Amino acid sequence: MSDLPSCTHTPVDDSTLEGSDHAYDTSGGSATLSSGSLTLVATPIGNLGDISVRAIETLKAAELILCEDTRVTAKLLKAYNISTPTLILHDHNEEGRIPGLLNRLKGGARLALVSDAGTPLVSDPGFRLARAAIAEDVSIGAIPGPNAATLALTLSGLPPHPYLFNGFAAPRSAARRSQFSILRAAEQAGLSATLIWYEAPHRLLDMIEDLIAVFGADRQGAVARELTKRFEEIRRGTLAELQTHFTQTAPRGEITILIGPSGDSDKPSGDDLDSRLLAALQTHSVKDAAALVAGAVNLPKRVVYARALELGKA
Repeated sequence: MSDLPSCTHTPVDDSTLEGSDHAYDTSGGSATLSSGSLTLVATPIGNLGDISVRAIETLKAAELILCEDTRVTAKLLKAYNISTPTLILHDHNEEGRIPGLLNRLKGGARLALVSDAGTPLVSDPGFRLARAAIAEDVSIGAIPGPNAATLALTLSGLPPHPYLFNGFAAPRSAARRSQFSILRAAEQAGLSATLIWYEAPHRLLDMIEDLIAVFGADRQGAVARELTKRFEEIRRGTLAELQTHFTQTAPRGEITILIGPSGDSDKPSGDDLDSRLLAALQTHSVKDAAALVAGAVNLPKRVVYARALELGKA
């Protein structure tokens, strides 16, 4: 694959764009990086054609590209004739590399950071480096682009906002259910949002089972798999329906799973978690109030106790 073809355009007079407050920057797609800067560059999540012109120019202009796996990034760089050298940066070596990278940035180096796919830092390495660079007043920029969570959200048919992205759920069932229980408690306290996770295919059915245990089999959800790739699939339905489908058809590829907001029957009322706790706290200790309410709302005692502590301080 060669570089994207160049194109010409006539600058638009912003005053002619009636009915819109949005104005594009028509100054050009230059990716000239400032001296001593770190640029986060979004890359395709599947289809190589989804990289932007600015992303390509930025990767070419950088002195070094930080990446999770040089073998994965090499395929992208080869496709667009990018010869910039690469350096591995992943969860296991990121902390150790930070001092040296900061020294290079302070010395004027122009660095780019990519993940294997999608937008850096979103369930990918780079956050610790970015945070350290910010603390040292190093210039940071970003080239926006693909993100599996937001793409899955737009295709799911579930309410697009508000939404809460949770990254990967815990790999073990007990820890996973605990995470889900905290979110369920938040819903009973008033949270109403579409919830999003990434998941590995071999854990998908176990995760759906845990979601059903905490949120209920009738909860609306969606599973997006292999987004932007040849075998892209969006499966929508209740959690029970999704469980049935993936029991019969083994899930494969990279997966995003979503569940919609709680239904009308779950919205805050006189019987919601906070109301129950506030009432119980009038006549009981925090510990006793939490124990009393936990059984009524079917949530773990420690989750309810943590909420009771917060309410007790208010």
